Amino acid sequence: MNSADCQGSPSGTAGYVLAGGASSRMGKDKALVAFHGQALIVHATTLLREAGLRAAIAGARSDLSAFGRVVEDGGLGPLGGICAALGADQREYAVFVSVDTPLLPAGLLAAQLESAQRTGMGITLASVSGFPQTFPAVVHRSLLPALESELRAGNGGCFAAFRSAAERTKCPLRILAVEELVQAGRVEHPQALPAAYWFLNLNSPVDLAHAESLWPVGHRVI
Repeated sequence: MNSADCQGSPSGTAGYVLAGGASSRMGKDKALVAFHGQALIVHATTLLREAGLRAAIAGARSDLSAFGRVVEDGGLGPLGGICAALGADQREYAVFVSVDTPLLPAGLLAAQLESAQRTGMGITLASVSGFPQTFPAVVHRSLLPALESELRAGNGGCFAAFRSAAERTKCPLRILAVEELVQAGRVEHPQALPAAYWFLNLNSPVDLAHAESLWPVGHRVI
């Protein structure tokens, strides 16, 4: 595999929140569910901005235009949102976060992006306790045709599609161990949450209550 094969797109990085999920277990649109006084879409767009990116939104079940530019995903799930975003943006890399992971630190996104730009990786993910996490994901735009092919083939699972697209295009996939980033002082959580909690997905009211219990008392939402 040769990371040089991943070059050629205009420079720059886009930031997208994936917000087109059905939210069936939550019972209402997750993007607008309140978490510590702010809708989850606000937490997600703030996360991207804190990582130095202008936030846009891929997919929406409600009108989210007040929170950023919205790119329609055709109702094809997260992979559809990724393909739609890459197709609508000419910048070299795109950083994707899920709307339902408000406990992530912006420093992790910044570390993944720095690694991707330095090494020329096609896709850069993170892992915790040895388990790869699908998001946040840093994706090079050159993988768009391969990801679209996976989507057309019905391979809607993002992690499997990432791995297959990276192999087919010879644009390597790299997974960064969060524990190593923390030990090296490259990433820290602003509320000192252990890394095991960073990737908690708020899929249901029970998940929401759990995340609320982890949020430090007195933390001010900006």
